[in-house]
Amino acid sequence: MASFYDDNEDLRWYVDTGIDWAPLIELTERRFADADGPQDAAEALELYRDVLQMIGEFVPAEIAPHGAAIDREGVELVDGEVVFPPRLQKIFDQIRDLELHGLCVPRELGGTNAPMLLYFLVSEMIGRADVSVMAHHGFHGGMAMAALIFSIREGTTTIDPETGRITETRFRQMIDEIVRGEAWGCMDITEPDAGSDMAALRATAEQDEDGNWFVTGEKIFITSGHGKWHFVIARTEDADDPEDPMAGLAGLSFFLVPTYHEENGERTRVVELTRVEEKMGHHGSATCGLLFDRAPAQLIGQRGEGFKHMLTLMNNARVGVGFECLGLAEAAWRAAKAYAAERGSMGKTIDRHEMIADMLDEMEADIVAMRALAVTAGYSEEIAQKLLLALDHTGNFTAEERAAAEREMKKRQRIARRLTPLLKYWGAEKAVEITRRAIQIHGGNGYIDEYGVEKLMRDAMVMPIYEGTSQIQALMAMKDTLGAILKNPRRFVQKSAQARWLAISGRDPLERRVAKLQALSYGVQQQLVMRTAGDKVKGLQGKPLTEWPDRFLKQWNPKRDFAFAMLHAERLIRILTDVAVAELLWRQARDHEERRPLLERHLERAEVRCANLEREILQTGDRLLAKLGRIPAPVAEAAE
Repeated sequence: MASFYDDNEDLRWYVDTGIDWAPLIELTERRFADADGPQDAAEALELYRDVLQMIGEFVPAEIAPHGAAIDREGVELVDGEVVFPPRLQKIFDQIRDLELHGLCVPRELGGTNAPMLLYFLVSEMIGRADVSVMAHHGFHGGMAMAALIFSIREGTTTIDPETGRITETRFRQMIDEIVRGEAWGCMDITEPDAGSDMAALRATAEQDEDGNWFVTGEKIFITSGHGKWHFVIARTEDADDPEDPMAGLAGLSFFLVPTYHEENGERTRVVELTRVEEKMGHHGSATCGLLFDRAPAQLIGQRGEGFKHMLTLMNNARVGVGFECLGLAEAAWRAAKAYAAERGSMGKTIDRHEMIADMLDEMEADIVAMRALAVTAGYSEEIAQKLLLALDHTGNFTAEERAAAEREMKKRQRIARRLTPLLKYWGAEKAVEITRRAIQIHGGNGYIDEYGVEKLMRDAMVMPIYEGTSQIQALMAMKDTLGAILKNPRRFVQKSAQARWLAISGRDPLERRVAKLQALSYGVQQQLVMRTAGDKVKGLQGKPLTEWPDRFLKQWNPKRDFAFAMLHAERLIRILTDVAVAELLWRQARDHEERRPLLERHLERAEVRCANLEREILQTGDRLLAKLGRIPAPVAEAAE
């Protein structure tokens, strides 16, 4: 029997060897205080393997064979409600019967109490079968867990401090309905003329004299927006003056809005579904427009915390998209590899032709890189969140354990913050590239719909757009990277010097190559900081680096001073990603000999890519910046 788990050696390596399950299991199982759950890490891991085996066999049998039909039939808006075709509805009935919607929900709330990381690994396999099924499935259990986290954060969940068990929680009805497969949630952010610019959101929420909240406005491009439970971001603070702090992100608040009610099988809509978009791909996923007209809403947390709560959703969603991209890329690579092994040309199968072999090799290397980023980002984000909850809500830590937990939490927060935008950027861009190459390898057969690879590319095209565009990810990575240098230049100098030293003195040749790549990245970062400082650099001549923060952090003009860094942000994030992957694979290769070839293959391509990107950053851009009015024309002419 075909299995998307058994046939994936790299995925199984992480499950069996590459993931340090014990700390994650201990946190998830709350030190095994639940008599109904696993009693040690080995027992828990055996359960996780059983789940992966089950899903690994389910998706190629029940989802993958129907991808073309799902794509062809799509979804419809009938009498104001989204209707799934019978085949797609059967798939979600089966997913419900497998109890996957409650996979990560605590046992006392009706779930399996598995880690989010297991959910993400399952997501990869479902995404490999059909990403539109995966996209919709993602708005079930993930939204239930988000509701629980929001409730814990605002103090409306009661937790037994000794066992960590939840005794009551504010959003229990929502969680119960999702676990039973009766409803799902979604997040409503985008509005007409307000996508990435969240400060421009115009949907409003107002409170009546009795303290009740109501949301009014329009939301568009809402994935699975026909669901019942909507997390909605809306403006609650009036500010006519654009300089008023409340005019921007600080004026946004976060709400839970049930968009319909059901009684005796009859549904009454509170929020109107205005349309279902006709899209290039993802035809099995409903993308909806919604109209809120004083819809009753529940405020989450405090007024003005909307952007903070939205980031919680988005960070996890971006990790989820990374795994979704991974599954899609895996499907494209395997389809191309299988076709190339059978298609004959010029006396041999085309996988024996050098250019095709090179494409297939790079596709596989990129998927290995993507999985390294995805697993590490997902693991770190979950460990950080669960440590924070444990530290805040359970009392079974000694002073020494608490200090160690706080250090680990901060470390994992840093790793997740660093890797998440890299994963979202790399995964999305590579999903498009790999599916496009799959079409090329299929030749004319790739351009027709019979072989299915053109569908994969259509599905991939949204990945660099939704859950934060690739350009937003690049700007986030650039801001964090340069900000860290300005905040602690001494640490940056030390790390840069250490990389240069290891590039010469490292005992292992692979370690030296990784260090050389790190040194290149640090050199680019230093140049960007110096250029970003603009005219301020003149005042730094002969000044020690320790004086940089004071001089840099005063009287910034973002449009002028950051123009060069913003122009090259995508080139920088590509370098940062190649370096991050090299570091992750080096740690694996250091302890596991079988991983060394994967690092060697990555470095073979990353070294050339990064050298070219370095040249582009250092030698281009002035002409365009002068055209945009960001730098004087004579400076550009001299530089060119």
